[in-house]
Amino acid sequence: MNRKKIVYLLKDQGLLSGSSVELKPLEGGVSSDIYLATDGRHKYVIKQALQKLQVEDDWYADISRNDIEQDFIRYLGKYRPGAIPKLIYSNKEEHFYVMEFLGKDFRNWKQEMLGGVFNRETAVKAAGLLADIHLHSQDDDDLRQQFNNLENFYSLRIEPYLITTGRRHPRLQSHFDEEAERLQQHRQALVHGDFSPKNIMVKGDRVVILDHEVAWYGDPAFDAAFFLNHLYLKMLYHYTRQGEIADLATAAWDTYFSQLDKPLREGLEKRVGRLLLMMMLARVDGKSPVEYLEERQQKFIRDFVHHQLPGRVLFLSDINENWKSKMENTNV
Repeated sequence: MNRKKIVYLLKDQGLLSGSSVELKPLEGGVSSDIYLATDGRHKYVIKQALQKLQVEDDWYADISRNDIEQDFIRYLGKYRPGAIPKLIYSNKEEHFYVMEFLGKDFRNWKQEMLGGVFNRETAVKAAGLLADIHLHSQDDDDLRQQFNNLENFYSLRIEPYLITTGRRHPRLQSHFDEEAERLQQHRQALVHGDFSPKNIMVKGDRVVILDHEVAWYGDPAFDAAFFLNHLYLKMLYHYTRQGEIADLATAAWDTYFSQLDKPLREGLEKRVGRLLLMMMLARVDGKSPVEYLEERQQKFIRDFVHHQLPGRVLFLSDINENWKSKMENTNV
């Protein structure tokens, strides 16, 4: 990020002023530079896409995804303005945008769960928001054309999560390759693509989602599986407290599924179940593994997926029951 140029542009827009402007790096994902900009009076968040993502593997993506993210914010802001940060300024030439700073009163849901707080209400609200996005956008030809960005979704999700993971598990590779091909053909609703607790901020009744650069018009099952996977992984992280913490995965799925209509429900649970198992393994052996699982917990996931995936297509209730049973009978 050319900080001097961005500061100049923001001053030129009247967003910042004075000589004490500061850009402070913020923790976030691996795909963008994110800064808190302040001049002592105003605070904004600046996000600029990176061409090479900050992971151990070589992982590249088109920086035009920053424009996709802004399109998603504008779309969702029309009917759920409280669910996204306000977009303040956009510069497509430099591939960055400026959004509101949510403030210290907002809690990051991932950090909250890693700290042992499993709030059922947050899971229900987040799941309801996801259902609303899929319901509101289904079978919309304008959105199908606007978010017709398969190349972006392939480079950010299909290749690093499915293709790479499949190659690293040859016995399961055909399942991953088949799913990768299917996902490219299924175009039913607007998919966020990164709907996970790390991208969800909570304050009171307000739930705000971040990081929309993977958005494309595809299969809503991807969002549901991606979301549920993170809840299962947090459950595994706190396996010693499994009798104390709430089953957020079940609460989220029940809320999400109950709010969908018949066209979205058709065949969804089987697709979600299959993708969920793949996402579990991808967050251990794909290009973007989660950072908080220990080796024995990673082995737990490998064993679980290798046992479940090659068999019959499982419903989520089956996966959930088998997952809990394995946790109870395994020292993870």
